[in-house]
Amino acid sequence: MGVDLASLVDEVKHEHEVAYFSDLRIAFDAFNTLYQFLASIRQPDGTPLEDMKGRITSHLSGLFYRNIRLMKYGIKPIYVFDGEKPKFKEKTVEERIRRKEEAEMLYRKAEDEEKTEDMHKYAQAMVRLTHEMVEESKALLQAMSINVVQAPSEGEAQAAYMAAKGIVDASASQDYDSLLFGSTRLIRNLSITGKRKNPYTKEYITVKPEEIFLKEFLNHFDITREQLIYMGVLIGTDFNGGVKRVGPKTALKIVKAHSTFKEINAYVEEKYKHRFESYIEKVIDFFRHPKSIDVKLEKLEIDEDKIKKILVDEHDFSEDRVEHALRELEESKDRKKQHSLAEWMK
Repeated sequence: MGVDLASLVDEVKHEHEVAYFSDLRIAFDAFNTLYQFLASIRQPDGTPLEDMKGRITSHLSGLFYRNIRLMKYGIKPIYVFDGEKPKFKEKTVEERIRRKEEAEMLYRKAEDEEKTEDMHKYAQAMVRLTHEMVEESKALLQAMSINVVQAPSEGEAQAAYMAAKGIVDASASQDYDSLLFGSTRLIRNLSITGKRKNPYTKEYITVKPEEIFLKEFLNHFDITREQLIYMGVLIGTDFNGGVKRVGPKTALKIVKAHSTFKEINAYVEEKYKHRFESYIEKVIDFFRHPKSIDVKLEKLEIDEDKIKKILVDEHDFSEDRVEHALRELEESKDRKKQHSLAEWMK
């Protein structure tokens, strides 16, 4: 979910084609990306892709074919996986489990009534990421020569830290929390570019990658990152519920009208009768100083045999399709080398 800053970000975001990000090192929030693939790569009735043993493979399909496409553009993806969840996220996790169970009941009802579109909608809300899925995703990524980073806590926070420290050029996530965590350059939609069906109008829309610079965002609205964090907790984050009837624009007005969070707290308690969670200061501090580590990225080589073992032997992917994708990637690298050589010889 994450904090809802969409209406404000719309004023400063930059839309690009995928090729614009060529040669960039981009740290992806792995869980965020895997959930996207599990939710979107499905049959019309909502059934996920499965192998002959009934094991879900939507995440592997997304990881392989989407990253092949990105790598063909020269993009260097790095995937950052979640570590230990902060204690104050337990309530959010419990709420997500409850929603999945509710969606499962609604899915069964839609199935009985043969309502295919409803089945697809509720199936997306039922997505679960297992330990086995995570481990095989890591193995596939490494076989594809993609660095895997294990975060000590939130993967999104670690990816934002890597961007802020210059270890990577940008972080990639669908959630705007990355800005609160201090990512200097956030890229959205890299994993879901292309034609997508609008769930409300049922029409197809074109989704393009979006680029948001933290400094530009803060300057545009004349706020500090500290005030942005305050806005986040007012709107609601993965760690706290937020204040009812307070959206991004109202939150912006509140933080600009008050100097400290103590003043903000007193204001919302009086005006909105809202009391923040007892641990709200810990949430604010977590955004200020997320648990992160320094990492050194390795130069890895593609292991085609391992890729085929995971996809073809273990999960029944088409060998021809996998080999074709790998050949296209190799050919794109050759073309890039030839182009670079030609430029150098001019």
